[in-house]
Amino acid sequence: MARNQLRRAVIVAVGSELLTPDRLDTNSLYLTQRLNELGVHVRGKLVVGDDRADIAAALLAALPQADIVIVTGGLGPTDDDVTREAVAAAFAMPLEEDAEIVDAIRSRFAARGLSMPEINRRQALVPGGAVVLPNPNGTAPGLWIERPDVVCVVLPGPPREVHGMFDTVVRGRLAPAAGRQGIFRRVLRVTGRTESYVDETASPVYSRWRSAAVPIETSVLASLGQIELHLAARAETAEAAARALDAATDELATVLGRDLVSSDGAALEAVVGRLLCARGRRVALAESCTGGLIASRLTDVPGSSAYVHAGWVAYDNAAKTSHLGVDRQLIDVHGAVSEPVARALALGCRKLAATDYGLGVTGIAGPGGGSPEKPVGTVYVALAGPDERVRVRQLRLPGDRKRVKFQASQAALDLLRRALIRK
Repeated sequence: MARNQLRRAVIVAVGSELLTPDRLDTNSLYLTQRLNELGVHVRGKLVVGDDRADIAAALLAALPQADIVIVTGGLGPTDDDVTREAVAAAFAMPLEEDAEIVDAIRSRFAARGLSMPEINRRQALVPGGAVVLPNPNGTAPGLWIERPDVVCVVLPGPPREVHGMFDTVVRGRLAPAAGRQGIFRRVLRVTGRTESYVDETASPVYSRWRSAAVPIETSVLASLGQIELHLAARAETAEAAARALDAATDELATVLGRDLVSSDGAALEAVVGRLLCARGRRVALAESCTGGLIASRLTDVPGSSAYVHAGWVAYDNAAKTSHLGVDRQLIDVHGAVSEPVARALALGCRKLAATDYGLGVTGIAGPGGGSPEKPVGTVYVALAGPDERVRVRQLRLPGDRKRVKFQASQAALDLLRRALIRK
């Protein structure tokens, strides 16, 4: 294949387990990152079960779309490992046993004091004309099949073997034909705004970048409780890409203002932790409907003991009154899910813990408990701060119980973040 022709890739992940809810295809994520570094754009990913005809069909469907197709999985010794046969059928290549591979597998078993089972000979079957790729971390070698218009790389399924083979063998073979420009990415996170608002605000900025000296492609993605802006710069060096992405991030920060949570992909809880550390502040938590989720998210960040002082899960009304000092009359008059009770929770935990900030959350996560006045998804978050001011937000959150709880935790953390960046 001529140099500088490998621009488009398709990844085919093989394994019936990948079509269940119990196993994720992490190999494709790793390979996408590595291919992007070489300037190769991944156009598609296919997941297919351990069926010879299905694998061959997936491979034949991928070939017209790509300059390189990477197949992972199905190179083991058992009956359901049929990727070699499928690849040989797709390329109309006969399978032949490679004696050197048999000897290498036998030696690998012998080094562990074991005899090689005869079924392992299947791993020595090679399509005629394919180049065998060594596997330093396993018994199944990979394959390199090159045609005038496409390269097909076949790798085992275990991630440790995929990573080792790509980095030590495949990358070096691809690099001369992959061009000089890599694809470098950055993720910006935004809260408090809808996807359409973020796109409307940001599109006049990022629409200019496609024709820049270092072109940048932008995607706007909605996820639970936040919007993500994914920037992809194509440049000859990581340094050139970083300069372009820094300038792009500065432009977006100007138009997005305080809605921009992070420009380095950091999660909201990590950003809040950085701000608390930088300002030498501590926080206490009083959670009802979130059930400790805010505390869990904050303490998932290493070093959080420096700024998370204490927390209470006050689910029952009696706990709100006896442990956090919420006036029973507030609950009787306004209800446990109300602005006054959220205020009292925030003030109570801040006073008890003697911290700079107190976060209080109360709401109806569902599926029951709602009313016409306070439907499921009604949440109040309150923040008591060192200025003695209590900030409160009322929310109407969509979704099931788990989604309501996460969005409530997101809103509470964002309320604290916005208070901290005002300092």
